[in-house]
Amino acid sequence: MSKKPQDTHSHRNNTPHVAIVGGGAAGFFTALTVAELNPSAKVTIYEKGQKWLAKVKISGGGRCNVTHSCFDPKELSMRYPRGARELRAAFYRWQPQDTLDWFAERGVKIKREEDGRMFPVTDDSQTVIDCFLKTSQEAGVQRLKGVGLKSLEVLDGGGFEFERTDDQVDRADAVCIATGSLKASSLVRSLEGLSHTIEPLAPSLFAFNVADKRTHGLAGLSVQDAQVQVVGSGKPQTGPILLTHRGFSGPAILRLSAWEARALQEQNYHFEIAINWLKDMTENQVREQFNRLRKRSGKNNVHSKVFDALPRRLWERLVTVSGIGEDTRWAQLPKDQETTLINELIDGRYQVQGKTTNKDEFVTCGGVCRKEIDWRRMESKIVPGLHFAGECIDIDGITGGFNFQAAWTTGRIAGEAMAEASCD
Repeated sequence: MSKKPQDTHSHRNNTPHVAIVGGGAAGFFTALTVAELNPSAKVTIYEKGQKWLAKVKISGGGRCNVTHSCFDPKELSMRYPRGARELRAAFYRWQPQDTLDWFAERGVKIKREEDGRMFPVTDDSQTVIDCFLKTSQEAGVQRLKGVGLKSLEVLDGGGFEFERTDDQVDRADAVCIATGSLKASSLVRSLEGLSHTIEPLAPSLFAFNVADKRTHGLAGLSVQDAQVQVVGSGKPQTGPILLTHRGFSGPAILRLSAWEARALQEQNYHFEIAINWLKDMTENQVREQFNRLRKRSGKNNVHSKVFDALPRRLWERLVTVSGIGEDTRWAQLPKDQETTLINELIDGRYQVQGKTTNKDEFVTCGGVCRKEIDWRRMESKIVPGLHFAGECIDIDGITGGFNFQAAWTTGRIAGEAMAEASCD
């Protein structure tokens, strides 16, 4: 680095400078923790983008799914395909109830929805953003927008020196990487140069592209309690499935994409899924119900909807693709067509040919190796004073507020550690 370091940090006046790289959820929560626990520290957030808290803004359809109402650390940790063991211990220090209390103390009321997701009562993510901006301003946090880091070096006498994207050079006594996904990040080379391992990056929480006559023209329909799994691997996921113009989305699909993220990447997103539209009903249970219909409602048309859980148009489509004529009555239904329909209902096979990442459905699995981090302080085991928070670590959760909770928890622990260290 050729430029002279800026005197914005503190080696001249003994005020410790803490640099937070990333102006998202984890970055702000880390910065606010440091600033509030150690008001004497100089805290700076560096955000390479032009917007603060961009993912917060669009999450939950613009409502911001702040956290989930799962308050048991052990149970909570089971919502994370990667990082469950480490996060379990971390959640004993900062869990969703702590998050709710933190926001309540700052005037943001949070409500619980039926599925456990939690949103601000305003149903507006801007409420959360305004809280962070106001609180950070009151705490004296310096915010640099449009300024990221190109590289990071460790100084011989302790602390760090880094080149900014505006070609300025800064120093800091402690640094927290909270950039979100490391995909296309200029810091990967620096971190690897500091002997950190970056676990392979792969998309998570994405929808499935499926072109199939069974779903053509049914976009917008949803089944609230279905089951889906990748054929030949993994465990099934349950929950709502949404039919889209491109294929399938909804919580059950997104959860499956999270648990199978690396395997699906290896298959180049071409794979087969099996859907049970009736959640966990078995072949025998469905067949018994059909036998009852033969006996009690034999004159009724098979195309007339049977299961309350299925939208009428989806039922009609599955009946049609099973080869059942429009005038067929239950008493006349041939056994082979009945078997075909049962298979369509509880074991429908669909070929996925690609993925779609919607604006609020994006998370990256992979990142800084978990084993190289001291989770009691979210600090590098290799480089003292270097901390990590949020998605840049090889942790990720399923949909439902879990990724934000991981950001709050890791940011809080990192912030506490840096506030304590900067008091020394």
